[in-house]
Amino acid sequence: MSAATAPTAGRKTLAVLLLVPALAALVLWTFAWPAARVAPRDLPVGVAGPAAAADGVARELGRHEGAFEIHRYEDAAAARSAVENREVYGAVVVTPAGPELLTASAGSPVVAGLLREAVAGPAATEGRTVPVTDVVALPSGDPRGAVLGASLLPLAVAGAATGVITVLLGLRGARAAATLAGASALAGLTGAALAHGWLGALAGDFWAEAGVLALTVLAIGATFAGLATVLGKRGFGLAAVLTVLAGNAFSGMASAPELLPSGIGLLGQWLPPGAGGTALRSVAYFDGAGAGGPLLVLALWAAAGLTALALGGRRRTAPAAAPAPVPVPAATG
Repeated sequence: MSAATAPTAGRKTLAVLLLVPALAALVLWTFAWPAARVAPRDLPVGVAGPAAAADGVARELGRHEGAFEIHRYEDAAAARSAVENREVYGAVVVTPAGPELLTASAGSPVVAGLLREAVAGPAATEGRTVPVTDVVALPSGDPRGAVLGASLLPLAVAGAATGVITVLLGLRGARAAATLAGASALAGLTGAALAHGWLGALAGDFWAEAGVLALTVLAIGATFAGLATVLGKRGFGLAAVLTVLAGNAFSGMASAPELLPSGIGLLGQWLPPGAGGTALRSVAYFDGAGAGGPLLVLALWAAAGLTALALGGRRRTAPAAAPAPVPVPAATG
């Protein structure tokens, strides 16, 4: 080994020794920090019933400072409708016989449990029972919502693979867009067939679920392809951070966006995995209620990625300008 090679190899070894722990720390922080700080933050909850009694319930919930965002409703029917339309995660209905709790485990099993603890728990210590109605329950094929929470990483991987392969194969322009769209559609159909048909974890319209899955894969794949077209190989790294890393960790699918640290849950809903997960939950359990915003986010990511891919492809395929003729000196006699 030459003297010049040894320092170069040493620097590469040192870079690996420093970068690997740093990368591990980044990944651990990204996933572990939000999970360790799960707590209700302005969680939308409804209260319905006579004004005086409802005010008392609102004050009780208000003792959990910053935990709940109270929405008032006239009666039980209005509160139930709000839960079904994803306006609130649950509601306390004050009746002559006492309070009743409406939850939606399909919206978040974790939140449903927190509401039972906050509302039914104090009553139990006083020897009272608060009836609990699960207005929108999870299907029997996924009673804990585990399948839905675990679906984001496979979607992110499928989207990443689609975008990376499209770029590495050298596809450009309309052909690249068609490849991304076709692969995403097939991935969406496959995912819906597994989660809905085989596992029974999704309970909505099959084609709507497949469409959301396909759009999520397309948004992630287009992000990879578009950023790589604009930034080169560095674009793959940025796309991986936005989708596979931060997108999954900040999605709130394992709990709820409102349970993550302030700002993190909102950020996660602006990234493709979080938007895709929320849209899938809406179409799978709530007849599409609340899906409009997340679908718009996915469409914007997909459109931006495909636009970058198309513009980059045009620049690379544009004919080069003809070189200027080289003057030839005149022959001398």
